[in-house]
Amino acid sequence: MSDIQKTISPVDGRVYVERPHATEAQIQQVLGRARSAQAQWKQVPLAERAQIVNRFVDAFVARKQKIAEEITWQMGRPLGQSPGEVRGFEERARHMVQIASEALADMDAGPREGFRRFIRREPLGVVLVLAPWNYPYLTAVNAVVPAIMAGNAVVLKHSSQTPLCAERFAECFREAGLPDGVFQYLHCGHEQVSKMIASPAIDFVCFTGSVEGGHSVQQAAAGRFIGVGLELGGKDPAYVRADANMAHAVENLVDGAFFNSGQSCCGIERIYAHEKIYDEFVDGFVKFTRQYRLGNPLDEKTNLGPMVRARAADFARGQVSEAVREGAQSLVDPSEFPADKAGTPYMAPQVLVNVNHSMGLMNEESFAPVIGIMKVRGDDEAVALMNDSDYGLTAAIWTSDPEAAIAIGDRVATGTWFMNRCDYLDPALAWTGVKNSGRGCTLSRVGYEQLTRPKSFHLRIKT
Repeated sequence: MSDIQKTISPVDGRVYVERPHATEAQIQQVLGRARSAQAQWKQVPLAERAQIVNRFVDAFVARKQKIAEEITWQMGRPLGQSPGEVRGFEERARHMVQIASEALADMDAGPREGFRRFIRREPLGVVLVLAPWNYPYLTAVNAVVPAIMAGNAVVLKHSSQTPLCAERFAECFREAGLPDGVFQYLHCGHEQVSKMIASPAIDFVCFTGSVEGGHSVQQAAAGRFIGVGLELGGKDPAYVRADANMAHAVENLVDGAFFNSGQSCCGIERIYAHEKIYDEFVDGFVKFTRQYRLGNPLDEKTNLGPMVRARAADFARGQVSEAVREGAQSLVDPSEFPADKAGTPYMAPQVLVNVNHSMGLMNEESFAPVIGIMKVRGDDEAVALMNDSDYGLTAAIWTSDPEAAIAIGDRVATGTWFMNRCDYLDPALAWTGVKNSGRGCTLSRVGYEQLTRPKSFHLRIKT
């Protein structure tokens, strides 16, 4: 008998969704269908694939309100913000469809008398996508759409917190006319996922999640020669130079730290402000933070919802308490946010100063609406502190000098370097990380490379 997967809504603590885990027989049926379907799908012309995927996106956008409400109930993001995920989904999907013909085009090796030589991008086969709950559609679309466009079949295993997202993918692909078996989903447990990765039915794994989860995926794949793409989060820093536009820096960085209750892989988790503007910046940051309204995410006035579960909020509260015991100063009184209650997912935003890198708050991923701000003397100290981390997903600088931004960015170990913005994925740019933020790449033309293999054609025309 299958286990029952229960999704507890952070909105009110009730069971929002229940789904049985797939049986071993059902998993094998899904994998078998995927392999059979992929053999036919890779023969479908790219232009036809693009038409189907664009219809899939149309179907998805048409369900915008329903999808937004489900996101809010499953993981707690305010209803006024959830539709933004649909917009981002469409932007990324349309872009990856648009660039597919160029990204997947044959690469001519150049003229050579009597020969024709080129490299073709071949689909890998069946791609297993393991998606998280925090941006349930945005993280999944990064892999699902280009994998299918490249001629692969996809099996999606979504987080147990957001199972309806996998079902909406399937619903929209059916409406778009995608052949049966090219996209499927499974609700299953970690042990079942490990068995799938170890089986010969899977040719590539795209995983977004924790470092611990990434190690588990690598371990499961260790006995096989398959690729694994890992996007594992971060402790993303920001540096506010003395020449920054202060109002813009404050507004952007408060949003970058607290949007989605801080539950963003590329959210800002630590800030370094130049000593010349440090006091002004901290004052502005705290004032802007106090404008947030923590509460029921279904209320249109709420712009800060609950964290995904009480356990996550309690972990972040523990980080704050520990930092204060070690000398940090908390600048926001939780009592200013009446909805904040210990032991619940509802957590007030928190700003701390007098912090340093010996504190867990500044070196461990918080994934919560908390931020530490440090004073620095200049660029060199800021670079050293930004690089003093086990992570390297994104980093950002606020300055009026683009050339300085580029020069400083060259010195920072990160996958994406921002100037005067943060917490955003441009689908035209490679999404990648260094150190414990993972390996591999999604989005952009480069994103197609890990979902295909090169195949060389070396033809002697004259004999």
